[in-house]
Amino acid sequence: MPSELDRRMTAAIAAMTADDGALPLGRCERFGRSLPLVASAPPSLPAYFARYCADHADATFLVAGAERLTFADVHQAATSVARALVAGYGVRKGDRVGIATRNSAAWIVLYMGIVMAGGVATLLNGWWQSEELDAALADVDCALVFADHPRRARLAATSARVVDIDDTLPLAGALAAVVARDDPAAVLPAIGPDDGATILFTSGSTGRAKGALSDHCAVVQATFSFLAQARAIRSASAGLASGYKPATLVNLPLFHVTGEVAVLLLSFALGRKLVLMPRWDAAEAMRLIEAERVTYFAGVPSMSFEIATHPRRDTYDLSSVTDFSAGGAPWPAEHVRRVAAALPGAPRIGYGLTESNAVGTANWRGNCLAKPGSAGPAARPLVEIAIFDPDGSETELPQGERGEVGIRSICNFRAYWGDPAATAAAFTADGFLRSGDIGYLDADGYLFIVGRKKDIVVRGGENVGCQEVEAALYQNPAVVEAAVFALPDERLGEVPGAVVHLAAGATVTPEGLRAFLAGRIAAFKVPARIWTSAKALPRLGTEKIDKQSLRARYAALAAAETV
Repeated sequence: MPSELDRRMTAAIAAMTADDGALPLGRCERFGRSLPLVASAPPSLPAYFARYCADHADATFLVAGAERLTFADVHQAATSVARALVAGYGVRKGDRVGIATRNSAAWIVLYMGIVMAGGVATLLNGWWQSEELDAALADVDCALVFADHPRRARLAATSARVVDIDDTLPLAGALAAVVARDDPAAVLPAIGPDDGATILFTSGSTGRAKGALSDHCAVVQATFSFLAQARAIRSASAGLASGYKPATLVNLPLFHVTGEVAVLLLSFALGRKLVLMPRWDAAEAMRLIEAERVTYFAGVPSMSFEIATHPRRDTYDLSSVTDFSAGGAPWPAEHVRRVAAALPGAPRIGYGLTESNAVGTANWRGNCLAKPGSAGPAARPLVEIAIFDPDGSETELPQGERGEVGIRSICNFRAYWGDPAATAAAFTADGFLRSGDIGYLDADGYLFIVGRKKDIVVRGGENVGCQEVEAALYQNPAVVEAAVFALPDERLGEVPGAVVHLAAGATVTPEGLRAFLAGRIAAFKVPARIWTSAKALPRLGTEKIDKQSLRARYAALAAAETV
């Protein structure tokens, strides 16, 4: 039966979304269905930035080392970048413009400037190597890219125009060459809800990163979905506020949808301070939480667990944090309980996809402790969750039965760039996004994820396409057969593992294969363990390699060796 927190959340959402509430609902036609949306939301990201940067103009927005920038500072810089893109770089509405930098104030201002100029912000994975970056740029026909020094070196062979950004400098220095092209007379285009806003890349079972295009409506509505949830939990949990102004770390990559939407974009509406971390370090995170009185922490599950189990945790004052949120990978129930026991803030689990703009389900505070294995109920008021027969049909399954999780909302992406067949396959006829995850709904509507149809490994929130890693292994002439699969990992949830069958007489070692892969794929994709098999790998009746038996065998072997 619904918990007391469930009942309070339901009442808070109902009051908030009523006609006279703070976030009244409207309707929009998609897939031949009438879907809810927040009627008071701005129609586009430029309008969204303008509204909330004006509302919070003098408040601190970005903290990057010693540099502190207000909302007004950031919006003024983004406006200069937008005019420079239009007048100096020739960007037109719909042009794809890439960002390949670490988390920085420059990344955020470039993102804002690109969409304000009518461009489609193309968020490139900062951990990719040259081949991966080149393939993504070519797939979406991206002709202009802003890159910091490490990623600029990896883009040496691309045909795209690359603009160097030194984001180790303060914002003005980092973007000096860009804003030098600013023309105050430049006219920025009118942007509507159906115009393209962003492309994020997702790896699936094909091993190829696909560019997921979202329009402004989807991204803004996804942001307001998180806003509604944040306001509802605050209303339903009276007395749990920290007393400090909203502040959060930016420790997730901004090129990931959670970092982009749930951390960066939501912060405009909340007037929330962002404290930037260029790279993850648990001790540095705790230092910043104490120094900046951070109120909300979001990360992959391993991050909260590292803080909870850190030997110097008790030397830092973390009392300002009200919530430790995790998403992007499964959060083991035991880890949820240990984090809740060790840290002052309550746990939160979120579930969403790149294609859903991170929107899906959420499990908050006491509910999270009551059902630590659940990703929570559908995020009200915009999301519906359904379970479909995993055979690929559109048969909706009853409560309790396991099948493929479907997500329907106005927040879902529009299309995979240049791939209409993959786009069509991603949706049911009535608009449910096929997640590729296997799960079930309990009697209270709480979602439990039990597995995946997709052949991927989720390593600390990073999706690793198994076929992509296999393809890289097959580039080594010594490899005859290869299978890549998930191995359980206490810290990261999963890591890639591999078993290979080598050519007769080949002498390459597992360490040699790992070194071979290191120059071809990102480090997080390189298998943590590689085994060699003297025999050909087992196959199913379809002649496909039997990964299920291999995964079970080598996961058990890895566990035994660890012990």
